[in-house]
Amino acid sequence: MLRKNRTLVAGAISLLLLGSAVLLGAVAGSAPAAPDAAYVGSFEKWKAEQIDDLKQNWLPLAGLYWLKPGANSFGTAADNAVVFPKGPAHGGEFDLDGKDVTLKLRSDAHATAAGKVLTTNPLKLDPDISGHASTIEMGSLQFHVIVRGERVGIRLKDADSTAVSNFHGLLFYPLDMNYRVSATWVPSDGKKTIEVPNVLGDVIPVPVAGTVMFKINGQEQRLTALGGNPSKGLSFVFNDLTAKIDTYPGGRFLDTDAVANGAVILDFNRAYNPPCAVTPYATCPLAPKENRLTVAIPAGEKFDKAAHGPH
Repeated sequence: MLRKNRTLVAGAISLLLLGSAVLLGAVAGSAPAAPDAAYVGSFEKWKAEQIDDLKQNWLPLAGLYWLKPGANSFGTAADNAVVFPKGPAHGGEFDLDGKDVTLKLRSDAHATAAGKVLTTNPLKLDPDISGHASTIEMGSLQFHVIVRGERVGIRLKDADSTAVSNFHGLLFYPLDMNYRVSATWVPSDGKKTIEVPNVLGDVIPVPVAGTVMFKINGQEQRLTALGGNPSKGLSFVFNDLTAKIDTYPGGRFLDTDAVANGAVILDFNRAYNPPCAVTPYATCPLAPKENRLTVAIPAGEKFDKAAHGPH
């Protein structure tokens, strides 16, 4: 019996040593590939643009209010349907008719648009999906209408938000050129859609532009493009096994340059978090099931849980 146990133990040790050797070989084979100075400079410029976008458009957000049909009073007083964090106690109302929103200001409320005193009252507000949203200013506050599916809301921004001054930058994995890979582009026939969830709980059918096929650490993977134009660049929302520990659980965004000769570069060093990683007032898409990779991609932006999560 003792001899049998020793044999079992010896066998287990042999397997452990073999596994360790395989692991060490895998680690050695995937040693980080350092970028050159030109790449580092380009990456730092891109990262600075990401930070500027957050500071200008997302960190200052101070509220998101979904409207109900009819009149929605707004102001800082608690008896309003829409309670702003600052400004007049009773500023007026947002009237929702279908998906149309009309702003009616009280006579003692003051607002501007594009720096000019608002003289039209009531005023129909163009939503964000029009491409020319009507932005109204009241002191340090700015607001405009957003439309998300059947929801219509008011998105509020505060130019004096402390979130901007308290922002300490973005966290990234070390640059690793092993995660800048060439992928084969397979265009769609234009008839297929996939179901893309978002943070609101909606699931929206999105047309498929096509898919890319590539290898990460020797494993075949594929991603479905959710936007963009092959002649200009593609857009993806994906997650991978790092989402369990280091990266944003809902998925990261990845943009590419144009497709050339049936191929496109996927640079996961430039994978970045959606705005929902820094504010609860964004309405981000999440990675669809087709884009949940079975490998870890320790490249690109991490999720700063201490600073921003969970919302």
